[in-house]
Order: sequence, then C-alpha cells, then structure tokens
Amino acid sequence: MSDYIVRAISTDGLVQAAAICSRELTERARQIHHASPVATAALGRALAGASMMGNALKGQGASLTLQIKGGGPLGTVLAVSDAEGNVRGYVANPQVDLPLRDDGKLDVGGAVGGEGTITVIKDLHMKEPYVGTVDLMGGEIAEDIAGYFVESEQIPTACALGVLVDRSRGGHHRQGGGRHHGRRAGVRHPGPGSGPGAPAADGDVRF
Repeated sequence: MSDYIVRAISTDGLVQAAAICSRELTERARQIHHASPVATAALGRALAGASMMGNALKGQGASLTLQIKGGGPLGTVLAVSDAEGNVRGYVANPQVDLPLRDDGKLDVGGAVGGEGTITVIKDLHMKEPYVGTVDLMGGEIAEDIAGYFVESEQIPTACALGVLVDRSRGGHHRQGGGRHHGRRAGVRHPGPGSGPGAPAADGDVRF
C-alpha cells in the first residue's frame, strides 16, 4: 500500500485529527542516507510529523520546515514539507547508533538529545515567514511537536509517531503516526490535499 494521510474534523469544528502511513517514505530515507536504526526512527518520525503539519497548510506553494536541535549525537534533524504533504529531510549524522533502552526500544531521545529546541518555519508567501521556537520536551519528537503546538500556537495537541524496525528482515521499517488538536473556539477546515489517499510523498520527493 502506498503512503497516505487521512484527516478528520469534528462536526463542531473544535477538534481536528490527522494520521499518516509513511512506510515507503521512511524506508526510502533509510536507503538514501544509509541510516542506522535509531537514525531512521528519528528521521522517520520527523518526516511523518512534518508531512502532517505541512498538509494542513493553506495556499499554493506554502511550505513548512521542522528543525530539531537537541544536542545529541545525531545532530540536527530537519524535515521540509509542502502543502500536499510531500516531504524531504535529513539527520546530520545518520550512521550514529546507540544501545537499546532498558525496555528494548530504540533510544531516539538519547540520539536526538533533549536539551535543545524545536523550530517550525511556515512560509505562507507573506512578507515574512512565521517562525516559532520552543524548548524540547525530551527529544522523542512526537511529544516535542505536541509541546510546540501548545506553547507556540496555544493549541492543545496530542501526537504519537512510531517506526517499527523489523530486524529479522534486514532492518525493514514501518512508519505511522497521528495527531489531533482540540480548539477552544472557531472552525478551521482541513488543509488542501486532505482526506483518504492524500499523498505523504511522491516518487520524486528528495531527502
């Protein structure tokens, strides 16, 4: 199945939700960057998050940049999405690998670092792009994106992102994620390219 984004909105307009399946995107990024499992997990989460955020933008030619600098060995994690959800990105040191955590999971937070910032740049073709920067909440990326929305845009948000590494099949990856916003007032409809089948990436996307 190809990658896709699904979006939803409550009947009163106060809650929005988005979910993404980006297995092909994540695997292609791993191949291009020859990334380690933990680097793939971090990059896959950032690509998925940026794709959902970019897909919510309105306006032809709009774009969103997600930049995470946590001070960890991976270095900068960067993802850039257009309003269709097509996304590209990189981690500065993709060959970095770390031991698994005590619970057996990849140590994404340790690789990214939790002492830096997450920055979101929205280019809506106005005089100046919107730039928001907040402190990281641990470097696991999903909670950092949620924290950005709460602190910078005052939007209560829940976000979950995950990359499943199948070590028995030579490091194949599956990526998925989702987020939802609860708004105190007002109606904001889903952005362009929303709905079942909206592309998370196409064959020409670069990383």
